[in-house]
Amino acid sequence: MSAPEPFDLVIRGHAVLTPEGTIPAEVGVRRGVIAAVVPLGAGLEGERLIELAADETLLPGLVDTHVHINEPGRTEWEGFASATRAAAAGGVTTLIDMPLNSIPPTVNVEALNIKRNCAASQAFVDVGFWGGAVPGNLADLRPLHEAGAFGFKCFLVHSGVDEFPHLEPAQMEAALAELKTFDGLLIVHAEDPAAIRDTPPGSGYAGFLASRPPAAENTAISGVIDAAARTGARAHILHLSSAEALPLVRAAKADGVRLTAETCPHYLTLRAEEIPDGATAFKCCPPIRGDANREELWAGLADGTIDCIVSDHSPSTLDLKDLENGDFSVAWGGVSSLQLGLALIWTEARIRGIALERVLHWMSAAPAALAGLDRKGGIVEGKDADFAVFAAEDTFTVDPAALQHRNPITPYAGKQLTGVVRRTVLAGADVDPAVPAGRLLRR
Repeated sequence: MSAPEPFDLVIRGHAVLTPEGTIPAEVGVRRGVIAAVVPLGAGLEGERLIELAADETLLPGLVDTHVHINEPGRTEWEGFASATRAAAAGGVTTLIDMPLNSIPPTVNVEALNIKRNCAASQAFVDVGFWGGAVPGNLADLRPLHEAGAFGFKCFLVHSGVDEFPHLEPAQMEAALAELKTFDGLLIVHAEDPAAIRDTPPGSGYAGFLASRPPAAENTAISGVIDAAARTGARAHILHLSSAEALPLVRAAKADGVRLTAETCPHYLTLRAEEIPDGATAFKCCPPIRGDANREELWAGLADGTIDCIVSDHSPSTLDLKDLENGDFSVAWGGVSSLQLGLALIWTEARIRGIALERVLHWMSAAPAALAGLDRKGGIVEGKDADFAVFAAEDTFTVDPAALQHRNPITPYAGKQLTGVVRRTVLAGADVDPAVPAGRLLRR
């Protein structure tokens, strides 16, 4: 009898996070794929060995399905090299890039190919791409799907950039009807323009918050639900910030509407009461709301109304955040947090008695399921060997200059967080910040 084929990599540790819980285990990897998960002490042998320290947990690599990379066209905001280095530093091994803020936006196959060509030699983690649904590109949706786009993003309000116009409700429903013909997914920035008011010039945070009330989200989400119910198509609510919309989402799911929802670290860790006037690093759309709202969002995660947590990393250059004047009426709306998401959520979760396993479900398994990434999101035989080695009790203080994001601005500057990613492994190999080895993914 021939000897079993040796593993390329064996990882041993007393804390390996699996679907069955966090257990002492050995993980064997062959050709970038998890080939064995067995009890610690089984004695797997491999060409390389990683032995976890006593304070380390082996996690499945995080999956972030909401990242604005902006290359080409606005690479000075963020590019594939800087974004994917930041992802790897935060334990994110797979991300899906949003179709806007780059020029051209990803609204046809030609633009998708331009994106892929930009990313191909620069990605330090695995990268996939959303397509866009905009007025006039209904005929492009199926070709984009067939070319491997993971789904289609639309806005129901101005997107912030003119080259990615928003859909009117009837156009959104037409897009859903088209997607239903090939079971595509529409991911929706759901705010109702009729409920949004102009932010007073020179306004502080209270003025900005009042300009984008919960009603803007609630009304738009209700419209998405109705259209999804009529068409039978799949719809996903992006960056949910209004807890008032949770009963709508919960009821729609109970009624069989094919609906999912996400929220983001900034809505779960920050609160309006603590945002100073002039601190435009905190500006995002929809906005960060009050503490009571934040607590209801955590409850929505706990009961399954909200499916996953993703970054909505939406960076810009420092001048666009209007740091000199701190004017919320003109500053770019977006939070940079791609590298910090796991630590942000774990810091809050552990205070609330929420287990690390649940955090990883929300930040790895659930986003992978949303995008149909069957080989991602778990330490399971047959899945990709993507891991983060995590020291759950280590602490650090956020220094914007130490982040891998292209522009050193974050609302978390100076914040002490718990949980440090000590090592990131992609397809069985350590991520080398000097050698891009990420793959381009297709649906």
